[in-house]
Amino acid sequence: QVQLVESGGGLVQAGGSLILSCAQSGSVFGIDSMGWYRQAPGKQRELVASITDTGSTNYAESVKGRFTVSRDNAKNSVWLQMNSLKSEDTAVYYCNAQRTWVGDNYWGQGTQVTVSS
Repeated sequence: QVQLVESGGGLVQAGGSLILSCAQSGSVFGIDSMGWYRQAPGKQRELVASITDTGSTNYAESVKGRFTVSRDNAKNSVWLQMNSLKSEDTAVYYCNAQRTWVGDNYWGQGTQVTVSS
């Protein structure tokens, strides 16, 4: 099993910045993809950004140019730097880790990000 613990959420004004952190522990061998998803009230969970163990990244169109995902394989950690935050970024953000080669998928407990306008 893999455990994911997020930190760094909170309340911020529009235009501000936040950084989310996620540390993984447990049986982390073979985790190739890590990233962040979010779920706003009444909406489906959606991909925000992901990064592979070789550094390839993927972003939702709505966050490109504002958010940056990064990863430290040695520390088993992933971060999401969020700049120029908008009210529509308000959501619960979930850390995600996958072994895409066998279909394993793990989630953190989620951290609330609220952007006030």
